[in-house]
Amino acid sequence: MEDILRVIGSIARELDSIANVEFKEINLTKGQFLYLARVCENPGIIQGELAELLRVDRTTAARALRKLEDQGLISRQFTAGNQKIKRLYPTEKGRSVYPIIKRENEYSNATALQGLSEEEVKQVRNLLLRVEKNVNADWHYVKNGNHRDYWGEIEWQLKFNRFENEI
Repeated sequence: MEDILRVIGSIARELDSIANVEFKEINLTKGQFLYLARVCENPGIIQGELAELLRVDRTTAARALRKLEDQGLISRQFTAGNQKIKRLYPTEKGRSVYPIIKRENEYSNATALQGLSEEEVKQVRNLLLRVEKNVNADWHYVKNGNHRDYWGEIEWQLKFNRFENEI
């Protein structure tokens, strides 16, 4: 079987690396642009929904959002009638940066897909959506504290117990 995930991972790391270098000029680092873009696209989103959307844990999201808030790119506002839930909104400064992020995304898409016909682009997108759906099921399963059974349950317990004893 072809190791497609290595190719997908390589593409993702390359594009992320490029974006991190280019967005450094506007003080966005380490994927912060993803958080800002999603807040701009989904004003009023709550932190947990954003973490789910980006497929990151809540702690990682909290750290990135705190940095964006410190930079004045987003604000948190309490929900009317519920002082526990804070909604995320882009500030004027955040909204002014969003078009740059969007243009970079469009440029990267065009570069990545150059030489492909419109039909091939649709096929790639549809196939990747199917792959994402497959992986998403495992992501939720593992995120909820489970382990995928690729070793077999007995082997997993043996390896896990051995690892715990070495710590």
